[in-house]
Amino acid sequence: MPKSRIRKKADYTPPPAKQATAIKLTNSTWVAPVMLAMFLIGLAWIVIFYVTDGTLPIDKLNNWNIVVGFGFIAAGFGVSTQWK
Repeated sequence: MPKSRIRKKADYTPPPAKQATAIKLTNSTWVAPVMLAMFLIGLAWIVIFYVTDGTLPIDKLNNWNIVVGFGFIAAGFGVSTQWK
């Protein structure tokens, strides 16, 4: 019985590489400390509000002090989006 011919596949040659543009990532050293500071300020604001029965940090805001505390925490999450 005759042997079948073995076909040789063409070797893959990748297309010529394009000049890759380097994306420069700025080293934002301020992001982590600001983010943690916002988290801690927000947490401390809420804890102080509850521990002092609403007389501190700002007496006139009443229960809006909770919103202020969560606002600091939300700002911390907003700053965290800049972390690379």
